[in-house]
Amino acid sequence: MFRPVYLDHNATTPIDPAVRAAMLPWLESQFGNPSSRHEYGRAARRAVDEARQRVAAAVGAHPTEVLFTSGGSEANNLFLKGAAACCKPGTVAVSAVEHPCILRPAEQLARSGWDLRRIAVDTLGRVDGADFAEALLAKPRIISLMLANNENGVVQDVAALAYSARFAGAWFHTDAVQALGKLPLDFRTFNEAGVHALTVSAHKAYGPKGAAALVVDKRVELQPLIAGGGHERGLRSGTENVPAIVGFGVACELAATRLVELPQRLTALREKLEQGLVQLGATIFSLTAERLSNTSYFAFSGLDGETLVGKLDRAGYAVASGAACSSANPEPSHVLAAMGVAPELARGAVRVSLGAGNTETDIEQFINTLQTTVGSLRGLTAVAV
Repeated sequence: MFRPVYLDHNATTPIDPAVRAAMLPWLESQFGNPSSRHEYGRAARRAVDEARQRVAAAVGAHPTEVLFTSGGSEANNLFLKGAAACCKPGTVAVSAVEHPCILRPAEQLARSGWDLRRIAVDTLGRVDGADFAEALLAKPRIISLMLANNENGVVQDVAALAYSARFAGAWFHTDAVQALGKLPLDFRTFNEAGVHALTVSAHKAYGPKGAAALVVDKRVELQPLIAGGGHERGLRSGTENVPAIVGFGVACELAATRLVELPQRLTALREKLEQGLVQLGATIFSLTAERLSNTSYFAFSGLDGETLVGKLDRAGYAVASGAACSSANPEPSHVLAAMGVAPELARGAVRVSLGAGNTETDIEQFINTLQTTVGSLRGLTAVAV
């Protein structure tokens, strides 16, 4: 079977063999409901509790601060909508480059009486300090700023931003989904700086889809999105996805052990990739900003990103033209628009996000294939003109 080289790890990652092995018993013989009182149920409850401890240890939190959800989107919605439901409408402030699962619920709040404040970013995709300071003057009740961007990989100084926002008295959340396994995460340090909640997800760190967590300061009052049997401290009802949660715990444990070696290796691969991109004449977005070690976001003037992605896929390389969660949207990336990138260049955006299985050979062959593909497309463009 034809298997393209996978270069789209910000969309999802393959499950680590150790994670798969840990999950298998909970897909077969260990099928109990964690709420049941018999041995099958008690075993499942122990497994969920152990996974919660592993996730907490990986992000520097206490296990009681970890709430399991079905994914990062649910966790982000739980924080924004859950916190909003427990206070009077006011201002909700988010950056202009947030993932849609922050922007859309924030827009829903705006339609129900909240004021939505989008915080500007600079040309590299970093939160604009002056605009952030101005947003704080409105004393927002809720702030959400992502730690690492899924498209350009830009890392925000969330701890410093949260510290400067303390006087506003807002509940401060960060979407850390892309950071797990790529950056050190210490919720206790973040919490002391003024961050009250963060989101992480298993499938971005070699774990399964269907498991994520909202790590939240217990002082934050939340209204549950899903009411029912009172699972997850009454904040997320529904029978727990035990196999996925077990896998999430193991994935977090593995991520913590690889936090030095893997980013260093991926940084070297990214540098090799971007040297080739520069030689081919690509524009690399956010090049001089602090970025995730695995992420490169670029475009070739005059070429359509979707077309280039399709050609590369057929040539044996799986890359993305933007965020997988919003791939149905034909409009240019809202992240690049917020950075002031011209729409005609933004339409050419392609993202390469590297992972543990990628090699120097992958990069060398990708650059060669990209050169041929870009040359072919430019020839077609010239003929069309």
